[in-house]
Amino acid sequence: MNDPVDIKAWLEEHRITEIECLIPDMSGQARGKIVPCHKYDPAYGLRLPEAVLAMTVTGDYPEKDFTSVADPDMRLVPDARTLRPVPWAKEPTALIIHDCVSFDGKPVDLSPRNVLRRIMKLYEDEGWRPVIAPEMEFYLVQVEADEDIPLKPPVGRTRRTEAGMQSFSIESMNEYGEIFDVLYDWCEAQGIQLDTLVHEMGTAQMEINLEHGDPLALADQVFLFKRTVREVAIRNQMYATFMAKPMQGQPGSAMHMHQNVVDVATGRNLFSRKDGEPSDAFMHHIGGLQHYLPAATAFFAPYVNSYRRLSRFTSAPINLGWGYDNRTCGLRVPRSGPESRRVENRLAGVDANPYLMFAASLACGYLGMKQRLKPADALVGSAYELPHQLPRHLDDAVEMLQACEPLAELFGSHFIDTYRAIKEVEYREYFEVVSPWERRFLLLNV
Repeated sequence: MNDPVDIKAWLEEHRITEIECLIPDMSGQARGKIVPCHKYDPAYGLRLPEAVLAMTVTGDYPEKDFTSVADPDMRLVPDARTLRPVPWAKEPTALIIHDCVSFDGKPVDLSPRNVLRRIMKLYEDEGWRPVIAPEMEFYLVQVEADEDIPLKPPVGRTRRTEAGMQSFSIESMNEYGEIFDVLYDWCEAQGIQLDTLVHEMGTAQMEINLEHGDPLALADQVFLFKRTVREVAIRNQMYATFMAKPMQGQPGSAMHMHQNVVDVATGRNLFSRKDGEPSDAFMHHIGGLQHYLPAATAFFAPYVNSYRRLSRFTSAPINLGWGYDNRTCGLRVPRSGPESRRVENRLAGVDANPYLMFAASLACGYLGMKQRLKPADALVGSAYELPHQLPRHLDDAVEMLQACEPLAELFGSHFIDTYRAIKEVEYREYFEVVSPWERRFLLLNV
């Protein structure tokens, strides 16, 4: 749904009995409440503790309270454009994504949805409109309750697991045809605008692209898409995982993001001159991505597992070289006409929170355009032959983010401080875990 609707009328028309009132948290998970329809008042919304937005992916919290006072509530205000049915629910159920606001009406700083809005407002103030298109990779895997056992590809319709890596294989995708039939139906019912489905490099690794459009609307679609894929997979006795690197010896899963900027007054792609050649704005946008993405890496690789994906010769970037139709680069410019000229940011893993990842990529490009930053020369050869340019670990990435004043100004220091504290807690919890590798090679050998 692109246009606001009368929420009460829609609920009555569809005879809804329950409503899932959702917000995306810092890790991109759905938080909120399920409310009987007759008790839901769209004019008032709901309340939820603001501390939900400072929660780690493990359900823990930083030691410092980053809310304004001790554990206050915030208001959840429904965004009518996000009203959708929940197609897998047994009873007629709707979902609505809510905005987080304080009781004085101001947007809550820690809300990822508000962060993306904040960055989009920068573009709006310039008379610009960013356009994006995300590509999401994920694995289908067998259900395995024991967390110490490595993941395995699932059994398909032939009652066999997939053999080897079957890039772009139609037959391998058809192994899970019933799953994708349901997925497309459920996505259509929710207004999630799926485009292309392909089999990626990994064993039972898939990629689904969304149609290009407004960043906030697409972040909402990615948020809902992940829920939908997981639900379809579970109902077929398998998991869908959006970990960046779920299996040893297999490629990681990315969320590539195509982006360009349109002049609102004319509708013209600012990345192309009138003669069809690349514009200065295009070069400055790439310059901003090259300059600021290293400091923003914690948004694109938000967990310790994320950095396993960023390695040479695995279709994942290790630096931010840019080139024309060059997939070894962190920034790729696809072949296109002048009206579709865009840059593909290949840094993010699919484990990234889409609201924060879109906001960070657009913020870096915006800074480049405002500061008129020049990019390095376009790369013709392999970027894998060049040195690492990105943080190698989560703690390094968080330190770089904290030290970058221009990004802190755009995102807000309160948000950056809180995000840093969340990631420090997650890293500390990870560091306390002794891995199977350590037990195998160190237990009796050192």
